[in-house]
Amino acid sequence: MEAMRPFVTPLTAFHDHTAPSDWLEGLVKAYVGDGLANDFYREIASFVDAETRALVLEVFADSGQAEFVVDRVRAAIEEDPKLGGRLALWGRRLVGEALSQAQRIAADRDSLAALLAGSVDRPGLDLAAIGRMLTRLTEAHTARMTALGLQA
Repeated sequence: MEAMRPFVTPLTAFHDHTAPSDWLEGLVKAYVGDGLANDFYREIASFVDAETRALVLEVFADSGQAEFVVDRVRAAIEEDPKLGGRLALWGRRLVGEALSQAQRIAADRDSLAALLAGSVDRPGLDLAAIGRMLTRLTEAHTARMTALGLQA
């Protein structure tokens, strides 16, 4: 609980700013939001010890639940194509808010910045590597949006 305390405010802010207005938005939020967070945790796992990395990768392994969301969202869009535009905007809003809160966390947490960028005794990512990581996160988000039938 103590280790997570610094993250409560930004996580709460994310959820406060992205309260879904209906069931479909809730499904998209779960799929897109959890997917983005899981991708980030997998990226960060490469900077921790092998035992912790294995645990992170095990916890965030795909359990097949995404198929449930994809099937329902695609079926809803097929039934009412106008939903596609609204849900695509919602997906973009979710990723924008997630990035905003992530920046806040990184700015407030020197230890996270040191993990990503390295420190005197441990090299981390250079700016180009951070850019490549953000590209991978964006590409994974785009793939999720495409899977939902929502072009990102």
